[in-house]
Amino acid sequence: MTATPELFGHPFASFVWKPLIALYERDVAFTFKMIDPDHPENQARIAALSPTGQFPALIDGDRAITQSNSVIEYLDLYHGNGNPMVPSDPREALDARMMADVFDDYVNAPMQRIVGDALRGEAERDSRGVADSHALLERSYEWLNSRLQGKEWAACGRFTIADCAAAPALFYADWVHPIAERHAALAAYRARLLSRPSVARVVDEARPYRSFFPLGAPDKD
Repeated sequence: MTATPELFGHPFASFVWKPLIALYERDVAFTFKMIDPDHPENQARIAALSPTGQFPALIDGDRAITQSNSVIEYLDLYHGNGNPMVPSDPREALDARMMADVFDDYVNAPMQRIVGDALRGEAERDSRGVADSHALLERSYEWLNSRLQGKEWAACGRFTIADCAAAPALFYADWVHPIAERHAALAAYRARLLSRPSVARVVDEARPYRSFFPLGAPDKD
């Protein structure tokens, strides 16, 4: 393993935020490898690393790790200080992983379907899929609002992999399907996430790319 792992991704990509937050939380030195047309060598590398060329991916010596949750768990094992993002207690780890999956599958995924549809040509739009994604986000907000009542963080009473997943999911989801006032606990949790130094850092690093957002980035956050 190298002393300095390499993370391949783009600062505006929601799933790249997850390992970035973990890297900043645990004070890991790393090299960021930008995936964009100006860095064709990195694009070629990610095409070989990932089955679909999607990012993030982590290179650490002769090890290549893809999938954001796996990258976070790898960092827990080999790099950084402080509490691991996945708790060592298996019962707590189960709760943290479950909540990370909830944010990935029921907040981030429908948000990305809505954004992806906006990138299509008019003839390829899927109005039913977009409507279903909005409905799923609303159901997820309702469930999360109830789950987060009286809690500071999503799982285990401390910042974990669940919050690494929640931060980008809720950040962008609120842009495409605003969190209603009746979901006060969820809105407060999102605000706590955005005030966390590691999360605030990834938000600021992504700020120059907001013009990429196809629905128009709102004048907030």
